[in-house]
Amino acid sequence: MLRAAFRSSLRPAFRSSVPAFGSPLARRFLTQEARAKIQEAVSSTPVVLFMKGTLDHPQCGFSRAAVQVLEIQGVPPAKLKSYNVLEDTELRSSIKEFSDWPTIPQLYVNGEFVGGCDILLSMHQSGELETLLEKEGVIPPVEEGSQATPAPAQSS
Repeated sequence: MLRAAFRSSLRPAFRSSVPAFGSPLARRFLTQEARAKIQEAVSSTPVVLFMKGTLDHPQCGFSRAAVQVLEIQGVPPAKLKSYNVLEDTELRSSIKEFSDWPTIPQLYVNGEFVGGCDILLSMHQSGELETLLEKEGVIPPVEEGSQATPAPAQSS
């Protein structure tokens, strides 16, 4: 009872002093230097993933799911670069402002923001991600009839 009364007495003051994410007051105004570094990062490799942890050791379930989807799609390691936002607090906050997306992981393909884990999973399930990666030259297109078919048995 006391806890509820205490919380309700703080709520109006707390809400008025902390702007909601996405409001003009919540923005830090990304420095030109930080913006240029991020732009260089997303443009340097065909597929860029800003995540928590590394490709070999994701440190959250959403980052792990993003890595698994990229592996399933067959994104070659040479065309994929990841950045661990847990190692750099400036990057962690700056990437959110750069993309105007509030969560991590974030995926970029050929310099264009694709989305976070939820978008990535949805695109994977619908086939849109494979189409995008093929169109952008990240993975080779699957040719019709190239499905593995068993070789005819030879008679003795």
